[in-house]
Amino acid sequence: MNFLRACWLPSSDNIVLSGSDSAGRREGLLWYKDIGQHMNGEFSMAVVQANNLLEDQSQIESGSLSLVESGPYGTFIGVYDGHGGPEASNYIYDNLFQHLKRFTSEQQSMSSDVIKKAFQATEEGFISLVTKQWQMKPQIAAVGSCCLVGVICGGTLYIANLGDSRAVLGRVMRATEEVIAVQLSAEHNVSIESVRREMHSLHPDDSHIVVLKHNVWRVKGLIQVSRSIGDAYLKRAEFNREPLYAKFRLREPFTRPILSCEPSISVHELQPHDQFIIFASDGMWEHISNQQAVDIIRNHPHNGSAKRLVKAAMLEAAKKREMRYSDLMEIDRGVRRHFHDDITVIVVFLDSNLVSRASSVRGPTMSLRGRGVIIPTKSLAPCATPTELHTI
Repeated sequence: MNFLRACWLPSSDNIVLSGSDSAGRREGLLWYKDIGQHMNGEFSMAVVQANNLLEDQSQIESGSLSLVESGPYGTFIGVYDGHGGPEASNYIYDNLFQHLKRFTSEQQSMSSDVIKKAFQATEEGFISLVTKQWQMKPQIAAVGSCCLVGVICGGTLYIANLGDSRAVLGRVMRATEEVIAVQLSAEHNVSIESVRREMHSLHPDDSHIVVLKHNVWRVKGLIQVSRSIGDAYLKRAEFNREPLYAKFRLREPFTRPILSCEPSISVHELQPHDQFIIFASDGMWEHISNQQAVDIIRNHPHNGSAKRLVKAAMLEAAKKREMRYSDLMEIDRGVRRHFHDDITVIVVFLDSNLVSRASSVRGPTMSLRGRGVIIPTKSLAPCATPTELHTI
């Protein structure tokens, strides 16, 4: 049946994103914005879709970071890597930045506390949505998303993260002119030993809180990330029962959340030798190291930077399967997921003259969302089966 559905799908290469270059361009499953301007410099953005429905969502916002005209002003970057479906990442895109603006208005400034409150409000809103849809759409309880956010405001960079997306800074070493990679985000994936230790310390009575399954460490044998937005089935026991698919139901009841929605937040005062920041979902980082990514950006023009990183990751994915890059490009969404994940990259360049301005100084207002394949509403798109729901 899935094969028959696929036959009804339009070819991705025939789907063209309408509008001007300001909305980005497309090459098959790859969408990109080669260069744009934000309040603190230039940016480049790219997304390649592998899943039937794009589970990565992303955005860059420049201008007021509050609901009032007086600001503060700055740049907001978000990368939301969904799993189990697109509902959680879509919800984060629709709500997180609006919550941040509301809390910034209330406190009349940007802070770690504002960001933390925005994450919490987004989590509560999505869990409320799960509650409303549970009877008609119970599998939404097994949908979640990683969430990586960067905020540049008044010369300060805030990085907040849930899950395993990553932000990496390119910094010039004055003595050698070498550009080194500095990882800014903390990751929450139980493949990392320190994260496994954290899970065991938080759940000392559960010897099976982290399980090695098919040579991959997973929380309760189900999911690799220990923190996320959504995944209600591992946070509230009322969602871990029928009619949820049996593969997601735990044998033992739980009384407190297994996964957390508490972001790791770090604050950095930007310096003139801080040149750019790469924000990307783990679909890129599983193929390219921090330093390799920084070197690619360093050794090429700003224009097309994000697309260059995405293509480098896909080239590595093709090499691992001993296939040609051109052959990988011929594989359509859905089947493409067997070769690589959805990949989102946003490269934010830092102009030190602009970064050092006060947060009260207005700059260009801009809003851009990463795009996936546009599916005509009448087309018969493949539906995820129970075995396809969790790939994280």
